[in-house]
Amino acid sequence: MNTFFTEVCQTLVPRGEVKHGPLPPLLVAMTLVTGLVDAFSYLVLGHVFVANMTGNVVFLAFALAGASGFSIPASLVALGAFVLGSLGGGLLGSRLGQHRGRLLSITTALQTLLLSASAALAALSGNPVNASSSYGLIIMLGVAMGLQNATARKLAVPDLTTTVLTLTIVGVAADSRLVGGSGSKASRRLIAVAAMFVGALVGSLLIFHVSIVSPLVIALIVIASVAVTTRVLSTSDPAWVRTS
Repeated sequence: MNTFFTEVCQTLVPRGEVKHGPLPPLLVAMTLVTGLVDAFSYLVLGHVFVANMTGNVVFLAFALAGASGFSIPASLVALGAFVLGSLGGGLLGSRLGQHRGRLLSITTALQTLLLSASAALAALSGNPVNASSSYGLIIMLGVAMGLQNATARKLAVPDLTTTVLTLTIVGVAADSRLVGGSGSKASRRLIAVAAMFVGALVGSLLIFHVSIVSPLVIALIVIASVAVTTRVLSTSDPAWVRTS
């Protein structure tokens, strides 16, 4: 148990970490953003995700089968926007990937711009959001989350992909000591799951009780904070910015 809480503290407040430096808590914050943004897209823009593409593939199948409440165009637009963002993230990764601090700061700066535009559009659209604004939001948010996912993949911090939790949850169970595993990294994996859950929960509560724009505003603040923090911490060119 002491080891578990030590790993939790080390993930959230890394001290003496050379290989990944401050990247773990920054990626946890970005996982929180995923929950916020997907809560907004699913509850406000219809049955569509802008970060978790597994859900969109399934939703597309539902729509093709004639299930009500699902949209073929919305699912396809979300998938296309995410792929476009991933291509952009891959391009940035190939050019900036040797300096992880610069890569993350530039990616999150771009996300900040996209989330700012999304929050402004959502605020102007009212509630419910009209069809044209809905597709505009799906595109901007899908691109932003594609950028994030590609960047997290390039940063290669174990168990912190910021969007995909299926393998993370499998790892918690399959590597547990109950089945003879080492139990290593269970704390980090559970933090990632908790961050996504909290983001989705907070986003949902804000939509139902405050305003539909609130989750995007919170996500914007978090991403902007990650951008500034990364920029400041990587200026001195510490060891963690270099890929292994």
